[in-house]
Amino acid sequence: MNFHEIAALNRWRLSRRRTLQLLGGAGAAALAPQGGVAAAQSTPAASPVAGYDIPDSGADLPDGQVTFLWSSFGGEDFPAQRLAEAYQETHPNITVQYDHFPPNDYSELIGIGIQNDNAPDLFRRPNSVSAAEMVQAGWVAPLDEVVPDFEAWKGAFPPNSFFEGINVFGGKTYSFPFLGDKQYGSLTYYNVDVLHRAGYDPLTEPWTWSTFREAARKVTEQGGGDIYGWVIGGEQANRWSILVNSLAAMAGATGAEFNHQTGEYNYATDAYLAAIDLLRAVQSDGSLFPGSLSLSNQEAQDRLPQGVAAMMFVGPQIVPIYVRESPDFNFNVVSQPLPDGIAPLPVPATISGEFWFVYANSPRHAICGDLVSYIGSPAGQTDWQVVSGGQAPMAFPEANEIGGIDQRSLRIFELYEEQMRLAPSPYIRNPAAAQVLLELRPPQPNLGQLVQGIVAGQISDPRQAMQELKDASEQALNAAIEAARAKGAEVTRDDWVFPNWDPAQNYTEADYQEL
Repeated sequence: MNFHEIAALNRWRLSRRRTLQLLGGAGAAALAPQGGVAAAQSTPAASPVAGYDIPDSGADLPDGQVTFLWSSFGGEDFPAQRLAEAYQETHPNITVQYDHFPPNDYSELIGIGIQNDNAPDLFRRPNSVSAAEMVQAGWVAPLDEVVPDFEAWKGAFPPNSFFEGINVFGGKTYSFPFLGDKQYGSLTYYNVDVLHRAGYDPLTEPWTWSTFREAARKVTEQGGGDIYGWVIGGEQANRWSILVNSLAAMAGATGAEFNHQTGEYNYATDAYLAAIDLLRAVQSDGSLFPGSLSLSNQEAQDRLPQGVAAMMFVGPQIVPIYVRESPDFNFNVVSQPLPDGIAPLPVPATISGEFWFVYANSPRHAICGDLVSYIGSPAGQTDWQVVSGGQAPMAFPEANEIGGIDQRSLRIFELYEEQMRLAPSPYIRNPAAAQVLLELRPPQPNLGQLVQGIVAGQISDPRQAMQELKDASEQALNAAIEAARAKGAEVTRDDWVFPNWDPAQNYTEADYQEL
């Protein structure tokens, strides 16, 4: 039974511990205005029939009939599906089987595929395991040995794209920046008609925590049981953590989860507790769409065009989906709500530097290299952006400056630049810190699971729960550092402290050198 047959039969949940078992034990002034763009000002998204111009990379591709397996999860998969089709058109002997899974299932399926030696040839890293762990466990192949004319390909990326401990391990490159670093997943999407009937226009009035709560309550009252103020894909724990992290960051939790000025976790701060209280309040008002706690993100985003919910918080990828699939839906997007009465801090952005990985045991490395050569190039990313209609900021800046992108997407890109700043990374400062990731065992339940339980009423004392999460997280990081040191890594807790960090500014290479 191969990976995709398993996928059809198994919709399980996977904890990080289970993934590691499958691995075999591997171990600031106020921000710029929140803004938005009225629907009347938008332009049509790029035509879905727009295609990809796939060049000859020089890869030694197979001559016979071959099936190539490519997998991802979450987000918008339309451009990947189109690329799979375009690749088959370019190479008729190669069938590209692209599969897209819910986040809660994906980690389990990848782990099973690795265990059974039939994982996808090209896949996105699961959330439940780090790049360092995948490299150590032998899951993935270095791109140096896969991508044709590798050095020239790598050299074409923007500066500061590759870092030891991020996407480079032991001098070998295992992945590459695909999307831009400045993105957060809690933008306010709203049904324009529904909010206007309730007397709210986020484009022309301050969009704050209190305004969001009031608008949600007013919509729900007017809806009479047919329309609710807010919906969330609450089945997915990561939706809760993404939202609370971003809200708390703007409300004063410097660095969101981790404050690199002090070197401590922020979970027990007033900003986190206030963000959670806001969500609890909207729930207690009766404004949360019934059943939200059992909805996937996909199911939640479908509720807005149906007219049964007014608002949701999600990332940039939904704009082209609505434009393509619900062309009559009058929607708009603004910033996440800003905290009342204070100048909001920027949301921290981190250099991820990785996305797609090549399965080490794939017999189709030539195809992997050919595809990676293209999707990791200015031309490939520009084509991807055209086909997606503005899915998200891409790693190559030129891909974000093309014509034909919906004005709402362009405004989102501007918002990210206004509201986000690059935070420091211990893994860039000291590549040996990547060894800590191999030892780190984050506490369970995690932030998203705790917020789920709090909003559902299963956890009655949020302050105690968040303090326990902070304490357990501190202990886990200390234990991981000690375990890494015991194995020879030259790393200390001080590597997580950046006294020269100004959260209102991007943390630059010069700042690292200043330490």
